[in-house]
Amino acid sequence: MSKQIPDVKFVIRPEKEFIKITSDDIFKDKVIVLFAVPGAFTPTCNDYHLPGYELNYDEIKKLGIDEVYCLSANDPFVLKAWAKNLDLKKVKMLPDANLEFTKAMGMLSDRSASGMGQRSKRYSIYVKNKMIEKMFVDEDGKFDVSDSNTMISFLKSHK
Repeated sequence: MSKQIPDVKFVIRPEKEFIKITSDDIFKDKVIVLFAVPGAFTPTCNDYHLPGYELNYDEIKKLGIDEVYCLSANDPFVLKAWAKNLDLKKVKMLPDANLEFTKAMGMLSDRSASGMGQRSKRYSIYVKNKMIEKMFVDEDGKFDVSDSNTMISFLKSHK
């Protein structure tokens, strides 16, 4: 399934200034698990998806992963507030408010009917040096395969 990660710029705000980082900054010469959610504070994302990866972070890292990222179609301020609200200490938040990464991945989901506008589909990917080795994509409105336990099972069988 090897497909290269799209080259995009992400706008983050770790402190008091906006910073642009690239796909290379995140994925080059690293083994990464990234999971994408439709939106911060939404019920499934907030109650299950993100907390599952935070809870299982250490186990995922032990399986040869350099970092775990949560990508959401929200701005850096919203993601910072969400991480604080959930008391996150491990998973790194990655804002994709302009949907550049989401569009380049072909993972755009129109959630206009529920007032959310354009968002990301719910998915997870296993990436080695910018190449997507495995991708789990949930159907819209579902949360069946992009969870942390599915990723852990894959990582264990892939060793």
